[in-house]
Amino acid sequence: MTDTPSITSDVQYGTAGAVSLLLDVYSRSISPEVDGARAAIILIHGGGWFRGDKSKELSLASKLVDAGYLVFVPNYREAPAATFPASRDDVLAAAHWADASEWEFDRNRVAFFGGSAGGNLSIEASIATGRPAVSWSGIFDLLGIVESTDDLAATPTTQDLDAMKSADINQTGPNDAFLRWTILGEVGGDRDLLEAASTARHASPTGGPVFLANSLDEFVPVRDPQAMQSALAKVGVASTLQLVPGTHHAEGYTEAAIAPTLTFLQSVLAGGPA
Repeated sequence: MTDTPSITSDVQYGTAGAVSLLLDVYSRSISPEVDGARAAIILIHGGGWFRGDKSKELSLASKLVDAGYLVFVPNYREAPAATFPASRDDVLAAAHWADASEWEFDRNRVAFFGGSAGGNLSIEASIATGRPAVSWSGIFDLLGIVESTDDLAATPTTQDLDAMKSADINQTGPNDAFLRWTILGEVGGDRDLLEAASTARHASPTGGPVFLANSLDEFVPVRDPQAMQSALAKVGVASTLQLVPGTHHAEGYTEAAIAPTLTFLQSVLAGGPA
């Protein structure tokens, strides 16, 4: 199918103080029987925990709907106004809302999917819920990355992020000073929070199976997804790691990663919960 999916925008899934937490739902209704049997994806936008918006996920969400999924795309609170664990808590709240909603899908067939900061949040949600997850260029060992870059000043990017598509951001290779800046921003500069925020340091045997992707010479150093995979293996959680040639980051390598990702999702969601 290639027709445009139906988009239900700005649905409130919760509140945080005075902040309304909103999500979009991408769907294509076929019949009550088919709709009730489909799996769902919680698709989490990236942006270094400090920027990004659900509206930028139109292309990827549409691909997932074309593959037969119901797709929920939440916004979440971002730094500096909100820091760890606010973003993780919001993603889990969105998943809980979806489960309790009137949308028709198989509640036993749900996965998380995200890129960059969204990739981190997808694995965090997998650890918390036992659901499968896909991460493209997720950032996992926050403490290790910061410690390894202590000789650098944390520096924001010079890219005009607001003028760029998500798939065009950070496609020029490593930028350790900016990576350090995004990580320290997520913890509000509090290094004491880094270990708790380091996903690779709290893998759980009750987490769901994981698909990881990363470019070999991109913004996120390849040792980071390798460390995440090692941590998962140590607790007996199955994972796949796709390493993509070049410098592309997250949705920048969609063409290379989408087919293996869909194969993974089809496999882990075929028979219900993993």
